[in-house]
Amino acid sequence: MILTVTPNPALDVTYTVPGFRPHASHRVTEAVAQAGGKGVNVARVLTALGRPARCVLPLGGPTGDAVRADLAAAGLDHAEVPVGGDTRRTVTVADGTDATVLNEPGPALTPAEWDALLDETARHLPQAAVLVLSGSLPPGAPADGYGQLVALGRRFGLPVVLDADGPALLAALPARPTVIKPNAAELTAATGLPDPRGAARVLLRRGAESVLASLGPAGLLAVDPHGTWRCAPPAPVPGNPTGAGDATVAALAAGLSGNAGWPAILPDAVALSAATVHHPRAGHFHTPTYHHLRATLTATRLPH
Repeated sequence: MILTVTPNPALDVTYTVPGFRPHASHRVTEAVAQAGGKGVNVARVLTALGRPARCVLPLGGPTGDAVRADLAAAGLDHAEVPVGGDTRRTVTVADGTDATVLNEPGPALTPAEWDALLDETARHLPQAAVLVLSGSLPPGAPADGYGQLVALGRRFGLPVVLDADGPALLAALPARPTVIKPNAAELTAATGLPDPRGAARVLLRRGAESVLASLGPAGLLAVDPHGTWRCAPPAPVPGNPTGAGDATVAALAAGLSGNAGWPAILPDAVALSAATVHHPRAGHFHTPTYHHLRATLTATRLPH
């Protein structure tokens, strides 16, 4: 079982608006709401792949009720931590080519609620093969909140995947996450370096055991102390990129659970990420695209 922790879950609302333009009035052709947050998306993708996954997440208020109901309806295994605040919402406006996302900050967690999240995570770790930590930290969480969760997973002997950015990412590096998954902009923000390969090496020196960098249409770059690997789709994929990074993390976690290496993980992650862009909603993927790309992609090891 792969355990995902989403400290700041959301009810994801996706509006489909053909020809979306800012500062204009639009008619929405489709509106869909589902349980979300990056770790929930990861678990949703894994479940669709037939991989056992379980979500740990704090939920509260009427929006938390809606998230809970969708998790149950989707058959997603989950364990919740009750909190006093109302779970946040996100709004994605997708026009068929790209997407615009509005993220609410989320409810503030009390120290007792944060400790309850740690305790609930620890309760499920003995059954887990991989621990995935994804998304923003909610207001009220400790600055080193992800560092605490990474240390908890490592204490149980698990590989830990961390998909976070900014101060939350940097504060977690001393706990030595197995893999971190920043995108190109997050790499530059964390290190000040525009070169993804050089930035990844800086984060290795700061504590990450390996870096899987998402470069958008240019694919994925994996860097660890033993080398560098690259894999990219044959052409840019139009659609809704929201959730593409979560699909990458799902493929990564699945690969780690089977002790796969980068040559196997990267093509699977690129194919699944691209197939997610082809689907209008995060946490879902276009199955024919996934199988087609997975059969054709290969990873390349780059020279030092």
